[in-house]
Amino acid sequence: MSEIARHIKNLTRHVHNRHGRWQRCRTTDHEVDPPLGTPIKPVTMPALPLTGGCSCGAVRYEIGAEPQAFYLCHCTECQRHTSSAFGMSLRCDPATVTVTGAMKTISRMSESGTRRFGDFCPECGVRIQHRSENDPSRLNIKAGTLDDTSWLVPAGHIWISSKQPYVVIGEEELAYPQQPEDKTAAIKERWRMMLDAGDA
Repeated sequence: MSEIARHIKNLTRHVHNRHGRWQRCRTTDHEVDPPLGTPIKPVTMPALPLTGGCSCGAVRYEIGAEPQAFYLCHCTECQRHTSSAFGMSLRCDPATVTVTGAMKTISRMSESGTRRFGDFCPECGVRIQHRSENDPSRLNIKAGTLDDTSWLVPAGHIWISSKQPYVVIGEEELAYPQQPEDKTAAIKERWRMMLDAGDA
């Protein structure tokens, strides 16, 4: 067991809420989490490189290494720019991503107070990736632009304080009211376990 997983267990106690679901209670926040021993959903990743692009084909990309995590963001900004209930984020090492075609960039202040950059195709407007001003090692590919999305299973959810009420979060998934204090370390750990289960 990794240090992150052990830390989560040490800080966590599980109780049933009034709806009969398990809930993790901590002193700093309240995060939905599975009971100990809940089976991990296996994820079988396609062969590398992963490929994707915009709707018109002017922008294409390749991901040459295993993504670090896949999670859903339910913040109001992601709902707005996707015209949907949430954004799909595939966290990657920028050094492993190759983009062909010109993109334009918009910037905004996120709800967590960090300046974010969104890169999109100037022809069809499809958002390709997100970056953060204070963390050049962080790159989120918008996972809906992958050529093959059939294998994706989210390892967690962030900003569920603003999620749409009809979105149901599985009991095997991590969920955070806002931005995780651990900078998605637990989600990355869960994703690693899901990939390992898929390889078993």
